[in-house]
Amino acid sequence: MNGNNSYQIIRAIRGPITLITLGVLFALQNFTRFGFDQTWPVLLIVFGLLSLMQRGAAPPRATQMPPVPPPPRGYASTGYAQSPYAQPPAGGTTSSNPGSSSPGGSV
Repeated sequence: MNGNNSYQIIRAIRGPITLITLGVLFALQNFTRFGFDQTWPVLLIVFGLLSLMQRGAAPPRATQMPPVPPPPRGYASTGYAQSPYAQPPAGGTTSSNPGSSSPGGSV
């Protein structure tokens, strides 16, 4: 019996088992000293067991990875590139000291 077949069997017997359990609990109320107000938790136990059996017999779901979003504009396709504002200015070096002289300048 494969997983899919047992899953279908458990789904098919879920209703009848619930009705049988309910009938047994009402019969206990009529023929014993146990009332339905004392035995109703058995319904929760039966529902829980049937749910566990159904999940255990369920066919495995195919997991699909979410799609990878495209990189934002301005980034290189091979990795992240820096923003143009973080790049040093093109065309030479700048001096942060105003008193220094450049190699071809006057003294």
